[in-house]
Amino acid sequence: MEIYYFAVFILGTVVGSFLNVVILRYNTGESILFPESRCFSCGKKLRWFELIPILSFLLQKGRCLRCKSKISRQYPITELLTGLTFFAIFWKFYPSIESVIFYWTVASFLIVISVYDFRHQIIPNGLVYFLIFLSLFPVFFSAGGGNWSFFGNWKFEIGNSGLLSRLLAGVVFGGFFVSLWLASKGRWMGLGDAKLALGIGWLLGFPAGIIAVLFSFWLGAIVGVFLLLFLPKKFTLKSRIPFGPFLCLGTMVDILFYGDIIKIYFYFLNLWT
Repeated sequence: MEIYYFAVFILGTVVGSFLNVVILRYNTGESILFPESRCFSCGKKLRWFELIPILSFLLQKGRCLRCKSKISRQYPITELLTGLTFFAIFWKFYPSIESVIFYWTVASFLIVISVYDFRHQIIPNGLVYFLIFLSLFPVFFSAGGGNWSFFGNWKFEIGNSGLLSRLLAGVVFGGFFVSLWLASKGRWMGLGDAKLALGIGWLLGFPAGIIAVLFSFWLGAIVGVFLLLFLPKKFTLKSRIPFGPFLCLGTMVDILFYGDIIKIYFYFLNLWT
């Protein structure tokens, strides 16, 4: 079984390498497939040994072999993050291969949205609309209690919400972020966050979606305070920090650990009472 986990991690890093291309070329007018990968400084086509996920960056010491320009750390970070995420999803949902593939796809879009939002402080409509489309699968196919089977083993286990619950969750979360956008005139949140919250609500339903959103706000607050305290020259109270990555991270934590979070909650609730 260990060889499967290792193979899944390697697959994840390869997918992460492709996601880097999507992030860098999206909305540039350039195809994500052509031309082949190249150095953005000298324009030289990258050879196969310069394209090995994570390893090439380490062996090249973060620089182009020809022009010696620095390579963005985004490349190995995204590759490592995708590899670990694929590993965790496989560990969580195997042997339900359909569930593994579904959540791999969801995770890939969440990673692209997070990194793109971090770089440009905007969530592209095309990416978030496709994520919303993916979120419709558990809305309609788990209406019987979260255990609907497609090829005999496809299970949407997160929250086990029914049809109306999931539909309502998307409307509530999306509407909440729209209200923040209207109240702040776009200073607190963007409409992209509201669209992302709509998809998250349909994907997770109640109460799992609430946990994801709360975790996103908690993590955002912690990171914001950290930046203000330790990087005061770069970040002030007026600095804009993209919220999309926190929403995406909260969603992935929920997908992977929802059951454990609920167990911990009831454990402390019993201690309190």
